[in-house]
Amino acid sequence: MATGRAAVRPAAPLLLILPSLALAIGIILYPFYELIRLSVADVSRFGQVRGFVGGANFDRLFADPVFWGALGRTLEWTVAVVGGTVAASVPTALILNEDFHGRSIARTIVMLPWSISLSMAAIVWLWSFNGDYGMANAVLQQAGLISGPVQWMARAETAFPVEIAVGVLVSIPFTVTILLGGLSSIPPDIYEAAGIDGASRWQKFKWLTVPMLRPFISIAVVLNVIYVFNSFPIIWVMTQGGPDNSTHILVTYLYELAFRLGRPGPAAAVSLAMLAIVFVFTMIYVRLQRREVSA
Repeated sequence: MATGRAAVRPAAPLLLILPSLALAIGIILYPFYELIRLSVADVSRFGQVRGFVGGANFDRLFADPVFWGALGRTLEWTVAVVGGTVAASVPTALILNEDFHGRSIARTIVMLPWSISLSMAAIVWLWSFNGDYGMANAVLQQAGLISGPVQWMARAETAFPVEIAVGVLVSIPFTVTILLGGLSSIPPDIYEAAGIDGASRWQKFKWLTVPMLRPFISIAVVLNVIYVFNSFPIIWVMTQGGPDNSTHILVTYLYELAFRLGRPGPAAAVSLAMLAIVFVFTMIYVRLQRREVSA
């Protein structure tokens, strides 16, 4: 009897989590299976599978210059937004971590945009950059930086940089929150000891703050890459991939293929391409982390 009970005990936790595990596997694996099935099939705009086409959807995708433009723009968008966000968030977090009068109000102001949906924020910025009555043109004209109204979102050379700037601004609150958590975990005693040894503010930042904040910066970078890479609302609300497909990234290109052009097969192929890119990034990040830990 004792042997039987010992055999039952290890199995009990597995039996308890089995329903949740089965549900999680179903939620993950079934859509993945459907994605693969649609990517190798001829699918009507209403989702009816009409036959197997093999790699034809991928061939059409790789022959489409809009796809390659969206791919390059996705990498540019991700690097620029994540890099700009971290570069702006580190000094912001350092300032908000200082003890000064009105710090709570300043933190609230910085975090407040986080409560607004991305779609709503994109609409507000779209109004601000309107070429006829937007706030951006009015301010820049009064400052003497431009001589006349600029159609920001109607020109390829200005629309995408504006969207990158908006992407950075809406990503700062989340990143600052992560970095403030990291800064609050650093014991103040080490700064006092460094000050006694004659270290300057820059030396304290370089040799104490940066090394101890690095894990939190890594977390912020990874989460922002995943978040920004798949970010849909800003670009779709502001330009819908235009003008002339000059602001499409992969996720907006996918949406247009699936729901505007009625091509679910190629859209599924784009999804798999995005999954492969995120997987490669994850593998690179894991390797870099292992090297850093082993060093």
